[in-house]
Formats: sequence, C-alpha cells, structure tokens
Amino acid sequence: MDSLTIASWSLGSALGIMTFLFIFRIVLTWYPQADLKRFPFNVIAVPTEPFLAPSRKIVSPIGGVDITPILWVGIMSFLREIILGQQGLLTMMMEGKTF
Repeated sequence: MDSLTIASWSLGSALGIMTFLFIFRIVLTWYPQADLKRFPFNVIAVPTEPFLAPSRKIVSPIGGVDITPILWVGIMSFLREIILGQQGLLTMMMEGKTF
C-alpha cells in the first residue's frame, strides 16, 4: 500500500465517522433532556463539540433549533466529495492524473 492509498483510506474513514457522529448529534437535538456529559451520549458529544461550539457563535438557532450539526454534515460531505469523490483530489492523484 502506498501513502496515497493510506491517506485516502484514513481521510475517508475519519470524514465518514464524523458525518455519522454529526447525524447522531442531529437526532440528539430532538431530545433536549439527554445529558451529553454522560455515557453513551458523551461518545457522540465529545468529538463533535469542538466543531459545534465555535459554529454556534456564528450561526444562531433558528426557531430555537440548533442547526449547526446540519451545517457540519454538509461540510463533512462536501470535504469528502472534494477530496475523495470520483473527481476528488486524492482520487485524481492516485490515478496519476494532473490538475
């Protein structure tokens, strides 16, 4: 395995897991009584909160609903497509195409 394949696999896994966690975070917004500091909710909250906390300062809730997890699902999906998609940067580098 070469370094581009390892980087592609690692980035793809990381972005996929983060997208999955943000989707779970969206579901958790439906249950405001869930204590994000306790197991099993902290497994979802700890890796996502560093992204969400600064975003909440920029994007205020709409109708009392925190939409920042939705934005981060879009951002993670966009990054995954730009980097690893069919015409993604790493995909094109692995195929030996020039930019």
